[in-house]
Amino acid sequence: MSESNKKSYTYREAGVDIEAGARLVDAIKPLAKSTRRPGSDVDLGGFGALFDLRAAGYKDPILVAGTDGVGTKLKVAIDAGIHHTVGVDLVAMCVNDLVVQGAEPLFFLDYFATGKLKVDHGAAVVSGIAEGCWQAGCALIGGETAEMPGMYATGDYDLAGFAVGAVERGEHLPRPTMKPGDILLGLGSSGIHSNGYSLVRRLVSDAGLDYAGPAPFDRQTPLGQALLKPTRIYVKSLLPEIRAGRIKGLAHITGGGFVENVPRVLPDHLVAEIDATTWSLPPVFQWLMEAGNITPQEMARTFNCGIGMVAVVAAEDADGVAAALHAAGETVWTIGRLNSHAGSKAETIVTGTAGTWNAAAPWQARLEVVT
Repeated sequence: MSESNKKSYTYREAGVDIEAGARLVDAIKPLAKSTRRPGSDVDLGGFGALFDLRAAGYKDPILVAGTDGVGTKLKVAIDAGIHHTVGVDLVAMCVNDLVVQGAEPLFFLDYFATGKLKVDHGAAVVSGIAEGCWQAGCALIGGETAEMPGMYATGDYDLAGFAVGAVERGEHLPRPTMKPGDILLGLGSSGIHSNGYSLVRRLVSDAGLDYAGPAPFDRQTPLGQALLKPTRIYVKSLLPEIRAGRIKGLAHITGGGFVENVPRVLPDHLVAEIDATTWSLPPVFQWLMEAGNITPQEMARTFNCGIGMVAVVAAEDADGVAAALHAAGETVWTIGRLNSHAGSKAETIVTGTAGTWNAAAPWQARLEVVT
C-alpha cells in the first residue's frame, strides 16, 4: 500500500471528541463563575487555579482536604435518566466531611469520566456540582473531564470530588472537652443520601420496580426521582455554632451508619448511647426494611435512618444549639448522650423498643470499632 493510500487516523475515530469536551467547558464556565467567593477568582480553562486564604479572612489557617464519590447511586441516575442531582451528592459527601473537622469548605474540584461524552449529560452533572458548591459556600475552581472509550459501558460515567477547607489553628474538631453527660443532637437527613445503594438497587431489581413508576413509599413521586433526592449539605447551618465554640464534635453518618461513624469522633473512654425511639424512621427507610426484611441492627450499621449528622454538645448548650440549627433550617432531635465506657475503644450503642423500626422485640445495635 502506498503512503497516499494509508488510512489516516483521528482521535475522534478512536472515540475521543475534543470538540465535545470544549463545548462542555464552555457550557460549564458560567456555572463555575456562579460559585465565586472571597479568595477565588473562578476562570476555567487554565492549567490550575489559585486561592487566596488571606482574602478569605484567615489569619493562621490549617488546611483540611477530602475526596469522595457518589458510589452506585450513579447507576440509579443513569438508569433513570436523571443527571442533575448527583453533582450535589458529590459535593455533599466531600464538604460534610470537612465541616465535621470544623473546617469551612473553600474550593472544590471534580473529575468526570465517561466512555463517550454527552455534552448535555455532562452539563447537567456539573450544574448539580455548582448547586452543591453554592449550598456549601465554596468555589468550583476546576476539574477534569475524561473521555475514555472502552473503559465504560455506553451511557455510563463516574464522578470523584476533591474539596479543600480551612480552620483557624486550635479551633478544629473534635474538641478534647467531651465528657459523660454531653448531649447528642441528630440533624435530619434528606433521604438515603449516598450510601447503601448497592443494596437499594438490588431490592429494586428483585421487586421488579421501574424507576419511572411511582415510589412504593411515595406514590406521588417517580421512584427514580425519589431515590435520587440529593444528600443534605450541613455546612452553612453548622459553621456559626462551630465558630461560637458550642459544638464539641460532629459525625457525618455515611456508610457504616451510627455504629461505625459516631465512634470516630469520640475519645476511647466514652460511649455514645443513641435512643432510636426519639425520632421517626422516614418512609423510604421503612420501605427498605420491609422490602429487604432488614433487621434494625443492620439498618443502624448501613443507613443514616433519617439522621445525616450527629452533633456532640454540652448539656447546658443543647437547647440553644438545637434552636439555632432549627432556625437555620435543620430538623433537630435530641437522640442520646455520652457516657463513660469501660472498654478500650470508643463505641456507639443504638437501642430501640418493641415496635421501634418495625421490631417485634427490644433490640440493640453495637459494633466495637477497630482502630
